[in-house]
Amino acid sequence: MRIIIDDNEITVEAAGTERHDIASPEAFAILSEAWMRSSWANRHSYTFSWLGRPVIQLPSDLLRLQELVWQQRPDVIIETGVAHGGSLVFLAGLCRLIGHGRVVGVDIDIRPHNRKAIEAHALADLITLIEGDSAAPGTVDRVRTSIGGPANVLVILDSNHGKSHVRAELEAYAPMVRPGGHVVVADGNMAGLVGLPGARDDWSWNNPAAALTEFLAANSEFERASPPVAFNEGGVAEGPTYWPGGYIRRVR
Repeated sequence: MRIIIDDNEITVEAAGTERHDIASPEAFAILSEAWMRSSWANRHSYTFSWLGRPVIQLPSDLLRLQELVWQQRPDVIIETGVAHGGSLVFLAGLCRLIGHGRVVGVDIDIRPHNRKAIEAHALADLITLIEGDSAAPGTVDRVRTSIGGPANVLVILDSNHGKSHVRAELEAYAPMVRPGGHVVVADGNMAGLVGLPGARDDWSWNNPAAALTEFLAANSEFERASPPVAFNEGGVAEGPTYWPGGYIRRVR
């Protein structure tokens, strides 16, 4: 996408479209998309940590997520994809802060140095690590056992981002969520990254957003939801995000 910014008239336009005042929501959306692409190409999310552990997320996505945790007050938060453990620590800290809940992290390969750091963390008592393919039946059974019975569950899917894998994760973990509860699918922005260094051409269709669209078409008990916005004095509800359209809610 070619973007034209006119410093004299203080306007923005995506080439071939109408010109927008820089203060408009339309201009903000254009600039947000460009910023998101550039931030991904420059590995901006790899510059953040949370309580000592690399978190590899946009701060704005984490802030939206914390509001969901505050509102839903889950008994168990399941997150597939562990990496360095920063997001597990972030979620465990929220559970400690609100005095409720714990976290289960699932990954096919929890590297020994990351496991050691997570298990030595001050919030380790709220974190359970399960190593295995998150979509494999045996791993899913271990997660169910860890939940231990009826529970208010929040699911965050952030592991292998291939379409088939995310679809399999959705089929496995979404049923664990109660009506009113949520599933969050990370990195649905992948289709918009095609053409950037490090991106693959098949991301145009082989991505979490495509898996989520298919899942919703086949599962009427879920619907797309917006990230929770408890406070908004501006003109837009959502800015740059790596998780566009990634929130779904169980309705029955």
